[in-house]
Amino acid sequence: MATPNSDLLYGLDDKPPIPAAILAAFQHMLASIVGIITPTLIIGGVLGLGAEIPYLISMALIVSGVGTFIQAKKIGPIGSGMVALQGTSFAFLGSILAAGFIAKGKGGGPEEILSLIFGVCFLGAFIEIFLSQFLHKLKTFINPLVTGIVITTIGFYLIKVGMTDLAGGFNAPDFGSLENLGLGGGVLLLIIILNQSKNPLIRAGAIFFGMVVGMIAAYSMGKVDFSKLAGMDWFALPIPFKYGFSFDIEAFIPVALIYLVTVIESSGDLTATSMVSRQPISGPIYDARIKGGVLADGCNSLLAAVFNTFPNTTFSQNNGVIQLTGIASRYVAFWVAGLLVLFGLFPVIGGIFQQLPKPVLGGATLVMFGTIAAAGIRILATQELDRRTMLIMAVSFGLGLGVAMVPDLLKEMPKMVQNIFGSAVTMAGLSAILLNTLLPKMDTDS
Repeated sequence: MATPNSDLLYGLDDKPPIPAAILAAFQHMLASIVGIITPTLIIGGVLGLGAEIPYLISMALIVSGVGTFIQAKKIGPIGSGMVALQGTSFAFLGSILAAGFIAKGKGGGPEEILSLIFGVCFLGAFIEIFLSQFLHKLKTFINPLVTGIVITTIGFYLIKVGMTDLAGGFNAPDFGSLENLGLGGGVLLLIIILNQSKNPLIRAGAIFFGMVVGMIAAYSMGKVDFSKLAGMDWFALPIPFKYGFSFDIEAFIPVALIYLVTVIESSGDLTATSMVSRQPISGPIYDARIKGGVLADGCNSLLAAVFNTFPNTTFSQNNGVIQLTGIASRYVAFWVAGLLVLFGLFPVIGGIFQQLPKPVLGGATLVMFGTIAAAGIRILATQELDRRTMLIMAVSFGLGLGVAMVPDLLKEMPKMVQNIFGSAVTMAGLSAILLNTLLPKMDTDS
């Protein structure tokens, strides 16, 4: 069990009872499954991949499960040994679409498009694998100030996603309706109430119970339609390089640049996981965790390309689940991994969770995303907030959140620039790195 002065019910190496572990695993999966599936849906829809989409979704779930197991189990030097869920990275969306359009522009069909995407993603993963071995020499880039800014930006950016879902989802015809706000707000309120319970099982299941009640309420309101499951395949088998392997340097460069940024993002996410798991966020143990975690991220992205899905990264929203449930046990990740692989093998099961109404999901994720931002602020609070630090934070947050609030800012720039600097996390992270490197440190704040 966790130490008495900790607000964790179960620490990193504790083994919670099976009912509590399964409940926590379901909550982690529910917090991540939409994030795992959505990039595939977007890429498939934009590039016209049609009939390939269900198979790609299955592969995304299977690889996320295997990657999560590798992170938690820590196989040799690979893995962080924590509940660091792996999932399809939204950061790569722009560069993957750019690669797809290159293949499409040459007259390629779905197979040629996917062959090029997975080819450049496979080779790009070696960049992250290589950089993971030198993290200990990159203290200027990977430090609490930079990671705190990145984590806080991730949290603030995701809050918009949670609030949009709570109101009904992007472009929903009933966006902001009283029904949607009542449903999402009710789920949020129920999770808050259940999370205050002194009963460990109820507290551990707060998010899960909140979503189940929300799903039942949404079904009674006619917002759940299971008829969409009829056309789904019942079984999917992983086939290495099912679509072949090809390469194009123009498609590779944007993907390679995002892999560079992913090193920073993953380090930030893993630092947050260390914090909410009550593990060190400095010193040799922390350094080894981050190094192993980023190495696993790269290896899992390599695995993703082999088995026909898009690059993986450590999901930040699951840190909110750890904080809310009080369960940081890495053994929970084994259950999560098994569930994700199971849902990937049987796509119709995962399809049930796809029917989760947006307001229900938004009500649950809003509080999780808020806790991510809070975790970043806690990291920043450990720093001496002198004039230099405040300037770095101000500029990084200003630029990062600025491009998120004004997405047309870069519309006159080349597509590659838009893809890289149009991301709030990328802009904030690169700004923090650059300023932290160039601005001279002060002995005293004058």
